Amino acid sequence: MFGHELVVSKEVTRHVKEYKCQHCDFQMTTNGKGKLTPLTPKYKEINSVLEQIYTKRRLRKASNIILDR
Repeated sequence: MFGHELVVSKEVTRHVKEYKCQHCDFQMTTNGKGKLTPLTPKYKEINSVLEQIYTKRRLRKASNIILDR
């Protein structure tokens, strides 16, 4: 973590984000406990599935709000 300048590169959900170092392209993400962890292929897949679920849920909720009006 020392020497890295992490910025948010992708917001998966409100609580899960992916980070990238501006200098060396080192990538990290938040794990299930909210701690930063290296972005491995396993975490990339988890974040991808999580993003799909989150997006579907948001769209369904938004369409329910529109239909209720």
